[in-house]
Amino acid sequence: MPHVEVREGIPGIVGLMERYPESGRVLNELAQVLLRSSEGLAPAERELIATYVSSLNRCAFCTRAHAAAARHLLDDGGAAVDAVVRDYRHAPVTPRLRALLAIAGRVQEGGRVGEAEIRVARDQGATDREIHDTVLIAAAFCMYNRYVDGLATWAPDDPALFDAMGRRLAADGYAPWLERAAAAAV
Repeated sequence: MPHVEVREGIPGIVGLMERYPESGRVLNELAQVLLRSSEGLAPAERELIATYVSSLNRCAFCTRAHAAAARHLLDDGGAAVDAVVRDYRHAPVTPRLRALLAIAGRVQEGGRVGEAEIRVARDQGATDREIHDTVLIAAAFCMYNRYVDGLATWAPDDPALFDAMGRRLAADGYAPWLERAAAAAV
């Protein structure tokens, strides 16, 4: 049972954003920028980073939702997503993304990223923008995960619900929620 009142049956951060639209709008705008930017990292890579950090934080809702989005963006049957969650070091991803996932893991552990991780990422072709965005996605998802789990939101068990959510996120990103929230406020 959530620690704050949200509409029954609305899972995870979605229920919180609906109930608290002022903060929900800002959090959703941030998600749109972080996960759908057209510069540097591809949206699938961004969703994989969000999935990986959420899995490290053991946030069931965020892990499942962003894994579903990544699966739809990658269209590989989930092989890369499942492998990243299991052990990113052996996942079928590029060496550049593997190095960026190592950086994301360091951020999740406590925020300190060492020169060695940065050097490896640069040696694998990561740009300043990609390193910046990786750190920001990882930091933001630590916050999102703690928000969702700190308020004991509901996470459904039905994989079909997450698949549908992932399909919508992959196709439309996070902006449609902002449009629905704006229309509801009028």
